[in-house]
Amino acid sequence: MDAQTLVDERGELWLALAPLWLEREPRESDYARMIEVIERHDLSTQELEWVFRLELAPVLTRQQMSVASEWRNFDDHKLMRLLVAHNLRLKGWRRKSWALFSGLTTLMTRHRWNELMERLMIARGEVPKE
Repeated sequence: MDAQTLVDERGELWLALAPLWLEREPRESDYARMIEVIERHDLSTQELEWVFRLELAPVLTRQQMSVASEWRNFDDHKLMRLLVAHNLRLKGWRRKSWALFSGLTTLMTRHRWNELMERLMIARGEVPKE
C-alpha cells in the first residue's frame, strides 16, 4: 500500500480519532464527529480496536508524551505524515511488536476509547457490554 492510498482510506478516520490523545477530555461534539466518521468507514468494533492499537496509538502516544507544547494544537499535516510513515512500516515484526505492547501505548486513552465504543454501540443499536 502506498502513502496516498493510506491517506485516502484512513486519513479522515485517523484525524477524527486523534482528539482521544489530547490533554483535555473530548467534548460531546468530538465524540459525535468521531462516530459520524467511523460510520462512514463501516468498520466493526474489532477492526476499530486494531486501528486504535496498531495504527494510531504508537504515533499518538509519542506525541502525547512529548513535552512540546505544539501537541495542544497539533498540526493535521504533520500528524498525517507521522501516521502514514508509521503505517507504511507496520509489517512483520513491527506489527507483532506493536500488538504485543499495545496495552501500554493505549493505557492513557483506554477510558476515552471505551467511552467512544459504548457511544458507537448505542448509535448502532447494539447493547454495550456491562
